Amino acid sequence: MSPQDLQQIISSGLLSFPLTDFDAQGEFEPRGYAQRLEWLAPYGATALFAAGGTGEFFSLEPGEYSKVVQTAVDTCRGKVPIIAGAGGGTRQAIAYAQEAERLGAQGVLLLPHYLTEASADGVAAHVEAVCRSVKIGVIVYNRAVCRLGPAQLEPLAERCPNLVGFKDGIGDIEMMVNIRERLGDRFAYLGGLPTAEVYAAAYKALGVPVYSSAVFNFVPKMAMDFYAAVASDDRATQSRLLREFFLPYLAIRNRCAGYAVSIVKSGAAIVGRAAGPVRTPLTDLKPDEREQLAALIAKLGPQ
Repeated sequence: MSPQDLQQIISSGLLSFPLTDFDAQGEFEPRGYAQRLEWLAPYGATALFAAGGTGEFFSLEPGEYSKVVQTAVDTCRGKVPIIAGAGGGTRQAIAYAQEAERLGAQGVLLLPHYLTEASADGVAAHVEAVCRSVKIGVIVYNRAVCRLGPAQLEPLAERCPNLVGFKDGIGDIEMMVNIRERLGDRFAYLGGLPTAEVYAAAYKALGVPVYSSAVFNFVPKMAMDFYAAVASDDRATQSRLLREFFLPYLAIRNRCAGYAVSIVKSGAAIVGRAAGPVRTPLTDLKPDEREQLAALIAKLGPQ
């Protein structure tokens, strides 16, 4: 798949980050992970991100990363494209991106480099180095310490033809409008704020109609229904699901730092698709929080 083919694919539809399965001892469990992907693939996501943020990329060692990406590529071949997460310092991110390409991933999601603050020009140089290291398509995730504006993205677009996507996890509307207007259709634009459904209608109005759904991991039918409502401007359905599910869901998620991942793993366990515990430094939901989440899921009906 060429980078431009990938750009076309991710320019519409719903994307998602499958959880990474761990056993009771916290070790990667490939069989469970493959079964998860087989369950999710038919629901209609345009692409799946292996070893992404919800997949706890930050907790995987290199050998595990290879196993996760290989399992995803093998399981989803011919069904749905796999985009692999990559991150860390420049040399580390290059190593991950090249490994993803070697294993057959159709693209790379370049996650923030973490911890160390850097100038926008320095981050741009980091992105360019990763893009130049592979031939597959790259999507840059603007979030946390990775904060690129049009002044950096315009030259990157010229120098890196395989930089085909821009995912926003910052939520700076002025910056997003500026980027969208100045770069036009050069990139596929993805909404990437946590629990992206809450922002989906607003981002669609900005020219960013695509987003990645974490709740697709445990309520995939509802996630697809919500995306369809956004795509068709069905405000009644959006409002009902926001009111009945997403806003109460946020109230649980916002109780503790890191719960954006933990709540998804709890949701998967509640619907009979357990992926094991989160790895430290994340913490699992407390029993009462899990009960509240179970009640929300039950109201949605069969998935």
